[in-house]
Amino acid sequence: MHIQRVVLRNFRNIAAADIELATGANILYGENAQGKTNFLESIYFCATGRSHRTGRFRDLVMLSEKEAAIKIVTQGQTGAVDEIRMEIKPEGKFSAINGLPIRKLGELYGRLSVVVFSPEDLSLVKAGPAGRRRFLDMELCQLYPAYYHDLRMYHKVLQQRNSLLREAGGGAGLYETLDVWDEQLAEYGNKIMWARHNFIERLGRIAAENQRNITGGRENLEILYDRDVNESEFLAALKKKRPADILRGTTSSGIHRDDLEFRINGEIGRSFASQGQQRTAVLAVKMAEIEIVRQEKGYPPVLLLDDVLSELDEGRQNYLLNSIDGLQTIITSTGAENATGGYSRKEGARVFVVKNGAISPAAKEG
Repeated sequence: MHIQRVVLRNFRNIAAADIELATGANILYGENAQGKTNFLESIYFCATGRSHRTGRFRDLVMLSEKEAAIKIVTQGQTGAVDEIRMEIKPEGKFSAINGLPIRKLGELYGRLSVVVFSPEDLSLVKAGPAGRRRFLDMELCQLYPAYYHDLRMYHKVLQQRNSLLREAGGGAGLYETLDVWDEQLAEYGNKIMWARHNFIERLGRIAAENQRNITGGRENLEILYDRDVNESEFLAALKKKRPADILRGTTSSGIHRDDLEFRINGEIGRSFASQGQQRTAVLAVKMAEIEIVRQEKGYPPVLLLDDVLSELDEGRQNYLLNSIDGLQTIITSTGAENATGGYSRKEGARVFVVKNGAISPAAKEG
């Protein structure tokens, strides 16, 4: 699958754009704060219904406007053409595929598979647990729509349980009511733990091989699932911690406290790995993401590289660029040549200049 066309209206600082993309390399270059990242964000938003930069829909609408719209036209492996449309209005978000409204976000997942790699991702190893959980959840939601359903239901039940803990004050019927919520929380939580466990094992195997290839066999990468509680013990843990949860007004056990642990040559990555080792590990993980999507879907995802090449040394740049040959890739940089290692010269590549929210094809040399 690849993106044929992206049409934007009032998205961030982009008042209007209608861009036809190459099936291979696409480079957007320009100075900082001109709209390059906004263009990538619009694609990610159309694929997932979420921004990877903000949780506020209003931030996605041009300051002087009330509404924004995105339209992406894709072509599948069989040649079938689909249109994904997203509208952001004061009353909320509207989504449609081929003109038919989407009632649930889960219907959107899997329609357009994307992997985004930005400078912020380079902190995945050393950042807090929330960022790593978000990374896990977004990948699993794109791969398995059922995972999104389970995750949404888990957080809905968690919210209900926490509300009860805060307002009940230890009333007579509190424990009986909590029994109902605990069973539901454990049911959805166990499904999520199972999916995370399998995904992390698979991701770890592929990423470890990538790490060895990048470093010439000098580094061994392990990715471990640091779960808050085991599946067989979840329900018991909820009951055991009830008194403390009632006092605090919040649920202290569950998948909302899970984490990932990266170990490089046996050492905990966030504490002992060098910046170069951490960046290699993240690059290895991103390439593993691409491979898993390829295996699951039968085709590779669209790769969004947001000015990340300038953050990698020449060896890591070359490994990345050599590994993504054949993928539809959209790269942003401050220069068409200096930060893309000559990638703009690939056959069929399209190069665009971004300035003050305007996106236009670059003038051809000669």
